[in-house]
Amino acid sequence: MVKVGVNGFGRIGRLAFRYAWDDPTLELVHVNDICSCESASYLIQYDSVHGTWSKDVRNNPDGSGFSVDGSPVSFSQESDFTKVDWASMGVEMVLECTGKFLKVKNLSPYFDECGVKRVVVSAPVKEEGALNVVLGCNHGLLSEEKKLVTNASCTTNCLGPVVKVIKESFGIKHGCITTIHNVTGTQTLVDMPNTKKSDLRRARSGMLNLCPTSTGSATAIVEIYPDLKGKLNGLAVRVPLLNASITDCVFEVETPTTAEEVNAALKAASESGPLKGILGYSEEPLVSTDYNNDTRSSIIDALSTQVIDGTMVKIYAWYDNEVGYSKRMAELSSIVAAKYISNTEPAFKYE
Repeated sequence: MVKVGVNGFGRIGRLAFRYAWDDPTLELVHVNDICSCESASYLIQYDSVHGTWSKDVRNNPDGSGFSVDGSPVSFSQESDFTKVDWASMGVEMVLECTGKFLKVKNLSPYFDECGVKRVVVSAPVKEEGALNVVLGCNHGLLSEEKKLVTNASCTTNCLGPVVKVIKESFGIKHGCITTIHNVTGTQTLVDMPNTKKSDLRRARSGMLNLCPTSTGSATAIVEIYPDLKGKLNGLAVRVPLLNASITDCVFEVETPTTAEEVNAALKAASESGPLKGILGYSEEPLVSTDYNNDTRSSIIDALSTQVIDGTMVKIYAWYDNEVGYSKRMAELSSIVAAKYISNTEPAFKYE
């Protein structure tokens, strides 16, 4: 088993922890976060959106850690991850889930000072020296040399499979996306100054407003498909819901097509090949709550697919922006640990 630590125990850190805990090839031994250990152990057990975890979590009264079904997990409260003694705990891989360290130079101390062998980041790092991965799309680029990898973003994981299918089936001239996205911790509950983001609209109540804001997912897709640089962009609208988002994808394609042909290509990709288990396809008249706790990265709403004038393609893709992303994060970590630390065959294969 590869010993793993988690830095940052927010929404994604905790859900990735849950999924990674069930992986027999990984041993989660340490969590670092600025919250108290009591809060960490409480919030890993109980989740308002995704339900109570089936494991028995017990907090250590002295704040030194917690246990999951009797297995100990130590805990620290350091804002500077280099002050955590990862090496003494035998940590070989860290899941970096703070969302704060997005530059290679800020992440390199994991290797240079902490003795960690691999780092998987829960946000895109758009610099040379990091590999942004969307499983099912470009995971073939993983290599021994690329010690710093990211799981891209939740919306990029939703968009990537759709782009892959449309690009390979019909060609993409250019496109624009809008993600109708649930509230996140970067918004405020009630109107008040927002210290997390400079976007003034995120200072307005996330529980009452539709909030137009930015998304880096469309431009980040060029990290996955460099030939699309300058051809995709988009925006987000934050909505007062807690979970399950939808991305509105519009592409001008090179080859004239029909809605039936587009759906057929997406359906086929969901049933076999590298996107099986990652891309979903539904012809049911479902709504957002139906996708809560759906572990797939992207689910096509086939009833909404349109083609206008032969070459303008419109697709709706649902995603549980927390669970789907966290499941991929755990799977990517498992693949990295197997291939480049324990030198074993990965349990997860998308071929």
